[in-house]
Amino acid sequence: MQLSPHASTTSSQAYQADDRNEQVLVYVNGEFVPRNEARVSVFDAGYVCGDGVWEGVRLVKGNVISFDAHIDRLFEGANAIAMDIGLTRQEARDVILKTFEVNKMQDGAHARLMVTRGVKKTPNQDPRFILGKATVVCVAEHKVVDAAAKKRGLALHTSTIRCSTPDVFDLRLNSHSRLNFIQALIQAINAGADEALMLDTNGFVSSCNSTNFFVVRDGALWTSSGRYCFNGITRATILRLAREAGVPVVEGDFTLAEVYAAQEAFVTGTLGGITPVSMIDGRKVPTDGMGRLTSRLNELYQQYIAA
Repeated sequence: MQLSPHASTTSSQAYQADDRNEQVLVYVNGEFVPRNEARVSVFDAGYVCGDGVWEGVRLVKGNVISFDAHIDRLFEGANAIAMDIGLTRQEARDVILKTFEVNKMQDGAHARLMVTRGVKKTPNQDPRFILGKATVVCVAEHKVVDAAAKKRGLALHTSTIRCSTPDVFDLRLNSHSRLNFIQALIQAINAGADEALMLDTNGFVSSCNSTNFFVVRDGALWTSSGRYCFNGITRATILRLAREAGVPVVEGDFTLAEVYAAQEAFVTGTLGGITPVSMIDGRKVPTDGMGRLTSRLNELYQQYIAA
C-alpha cells in the first residue's frame, strides 16, 4: 500500500517547507550534531518498544508557548512510567532553549524533546535491562503553519480504531507508542481524508489521531469529556479563553449525529493552534474555513501567544 505523497500539505500539522531545516543541529545526550548524523542505538528502549515520553513546543517571538505546562506534562508522564529523565525541570527547559539558540531560532520554530528509558542490554520489555541513563534528544526546526492548508480546512474520517480507556492506555500520557493512532490515520488517508476522528469505547466522540476536536452548536463550544482524549495544552488554553470570554462551553459525551449537525468544527494542537474542519465523513461543515465563533477563539488565541 502506498500513501499519498502530499501529506505535508494536507496534514493537521502541515507546515511550510524551509531549506534551513536540512542544516539544523540536533541535541543528542549532551552534544549537538548535524541532522544527518543524529543517531541512537538500535538497543534503545524507545526503538525497541516505544518506552519513553516526549513534548513538542512552539517558539513565537522568543517565547516558548505554555512552557511550564509542557515541562510539567513531560515529568508527569515520566513519573507515570517510573522513568528517571536524569534532568531537573530547569535542565529540561535549558535543553530546549539551547537547541533553539544554537540553531539561531527566535521565531517560527518548533522543538520536540524526546526522552526514552535508555539503552538496553538486550531488546525486550523489561526495564531492569537498562544499562545506563535515559536517552535525551531534542530536534528543533523552522516551522510555520501552511496558511493555505489552514484556510482550506481539514477533512476528517471516523476511524474504527477507538481511543483507549485509562486502564488500557492512558491518552494523557505522551508516550512514544503511537501505533493505534497511526492505524487510525491510515484508515482516514485511505478514505481520502486528512486526519482521523476517533470515538471512545462507548461510541462517543473523543478526539482526532493527533489533535483535540471541537464543534460549535447553537453558539456553544462543545468538546469531549476529556476522559479518553489527549491532555492537550492548547485544548485547555482554548477552553479557558472561551470561558473567560463568556462563551458557553460543554464538556461531555456527544455522538457523531450531533457532530454532523454542528455549525462549525475545528481541531487544536501545539503547532497549528486552531485549524478549521471543512468535511466530516463526506459531509461538508456549513462554514467555509473558520466560522464566526472559531474565528473569535482564534483571535483570542493569537492574542494569548503574542502576549
